Amino acid sequence: MGSSSKDDTGSDGDTSSRDTPPSNSSLFSEGERVLAYHGPCIYEAKVQKAELRKKEWRYYVHYLGWNKNWDEWVGVDRLLKHTEENVVKQQALQKKQGADRSSKSGRSAQTKQKSSTDVKVEKEDIKSYVAKGKKRKSDSGTEKDNVSVEKLVKIQIPSTLKKQLVDDWEFVNQQDKLVKLPRSPNVDDILTKYLQYRSKKDGMMTDSIGEILKGIRCYFDKALPVMLLYKKERQQYHDLVVDNVSPSTIYGAEHLLRLFVKLPELLAYVNIEDETLIRLQQKMIDFLKFMQKNQSTFFLSAYDGSRVSEGKGKGKDE
Repeated sequence: MGSSSKDDTGSDGDTSSRDTPPSNSSLFSEGERVLAYHGPCIYEAKVQKAELRKKEWRYYVHYLGWNKNWDEWVGVDRLLKHTEENVVKQQALQKKQGADRSSKSGRSAQTKQKSSTDVKVEKEDIKSYVAKGKKRKSDSGTEKDNVSVEKLVKIQIPSTLKKQLVDDWEFVNQQDKLVKLPRSPNVDDILTKYLQYRSKKDGMMTDSIGEILKGIRCYFDKALPVMLLYKKERQQYHDLVVDNVSPSTIYGAEHLLRLFVKLPELLAYVNIEDETLIRLQQKMIDFLKFMQKNQSTFFLSAYDGSRVSEGKGKGKDE
């Protein structure tokens, strides 16, 4: 969510930039401040380099407010001129995402009923989901009528992380304990560590990995209040996630792992070619192996029981 108050201006352009430029002239110049698409999000960025490669312009961008490890090469279709019109587009998108989040997390009876059935990941669901790599049939038929099971990306969760999911469920729902927040390392830290690990291993930083990790962060921030929290964790969320703070800077591996249970369902709505889907699946599995390798560092071995009184009186999640 990096909005920056720097005022290096970027542009005047009447060009709206999801068009392909003539091969010999660049739409964006080095040092120009721009807006960059990533999935459903738009971020402020700065063009560091511009190169003509195979008759197409590529731009090396730095996302303002992000660690430079996230700098990457992108095509012209990912960039927008930093005009008033496009800033309004960015703000409207952010506002829409914020409205979606608050409308789903702030209501009582009706919303809570939905969250306890459709949103909550129960112990049995975790066990059956991670064992079979499939989503529950009862879910798929009601809310999400157009998703076929074949379309779902299968993400095999390593066995020690399956156990982590079950322990996580028991801590919160049976022992009335919560993850102590803010977490360190948080989700942003874990994604950055993985980026560094892959860059070191591959000897370079690939566009696709940086892009996927930004996508995971974006999905996490939007999905957390809607489908990644147990009922007993909601008050803690409302206490800590205020003033547009990103959940990825507060929550850690425990909640990030829950996202991977839901990702197949979420990705079913994204229009991705089969080949890209297979590559994405491989990257997700590699990321989970990285989490498994660092399990003792990334995950808590015990949760916090000191805030148990907040959860009491609300009844148990079933």
